[in-house]
Amino acid sequence: MHPLAERIQREFPAGSVKAVEWRGDLAVTVTRDALHDVARFLHDEPAMDFDYIVHVSSVDWPDDEERFEVVYEFYSIRKRHRIRLKTRVPESGCVVDSLTDIWKGADFMEREVYDMMGIRFRNHPDLRRILMPDDYDEGYPLRKDFPLQGKGWRDTFEFLNEAKP
Repeated sequence: MHPLAERIQREFPAGSVKAVEWRGDLAVTVTRDALHDVARFLHDEPAMDFDYIVHVSSVDWPDDEERFEVVYEFYSIRKRHRIRLKTRVPESGCVVDSLTDIWKGADFMEREVYDMMGIRFRNHPDLRRILMPDDYDEGYPLRKDFPLQGKGWRDTFEFLNEAKP
């Protein structure tokens, strides 16, 4: 097992779910309850030193009980290593802790995940839509059950067709 994954499992035995290394990339899945503590450890522990947040994304697994996976990628500039930290959340309780108090750069990235997938970030300083209009209330466009043609677009296209001479 990768040394970083071993260290995380030693520090958080109840919070570590699994670690996968593929082509030199390490991905560690943790419980939702352990996410913030593990992230703080990755940032603050000198041996870890993950000082840069690369991105935040999410994956929709509609047939799974824990439908959504939130994925954070961190990089240590000084140590030159990277890690993906993942956690799973069910659709009914679609909330994870925000990491904006650890990495300020998580702010807009978490807002994008919220806007496109509907995953809420507890204690986020300004959780509101970032890409869709503020009054958009027709769902989350990156969920796999969102209609391919969109919602409300048919009326828009009919209006455009009526406007033609």
